Amino acid sequence: MIGQYKIIFTGPVGAGKTTAITAISDIAPFSTEQTATDETKNKKELTTVAMDYGSMRLDNGETLHLYGTPGQERFNFMWDLLTDGSLGVIIMLDDANPAPLDDLKAFVSAFKEFTQNNAVAIGITRMELRKGLKLEDYQATLTKLDMNVPVFEVDARQHDDVMMLVQALLYSLDPGLTGEAA
Repeated sequence: MIGQYKIIFTGPVGAGKTTAITAISDIAPFSTEQTATDETKNKKELTTVAMDYGSMRLDNGETLHLYGTPGQERFNFMWDLLTDGSLGVIIMLDDANPAPLDDLKAFVSAFKEFTQNNAVAIGITRMELRKGLKLEDYQATLTKLDMNVPVFEVDARQHDDVMMLVQALLYSLDPGLTGEAA
């Protein structure tokens, strides 16, 4: 029987979760984006309120289901629902946010119980704006949080960048997995 697996994309509003899923999904992604009505509207017009969903077939015939969480903390009840049964989580962070290291700490804390027994990879978007942080700054923060996980600069619009995150996540679960798309 061919396997069905699930991974989660999470992170603050505007970090690129919906965009990343769209970049690698083999199907037209399902999204629950709605018009932003709170402070989020200052950052973007639409925001995910329940989840995003896409899927991709791996080269071995297995299916990887891709779920994106809402970025707003008021929808955090969805986070636990979506992580149930997941192999791991990709935390997306926007380097252009005012305090991206605080965002990192907040999401690591929110998913702490889950990440103790599951794989994690971190993708940092919008680093090309060069606000002063480097990947080493993110890694140092993770080290202080007793986490040794892969951290990458990514463009959430680019298939290859997002696949690098997925492959890193899968590789941390089983070094024999490649995560190559069919």
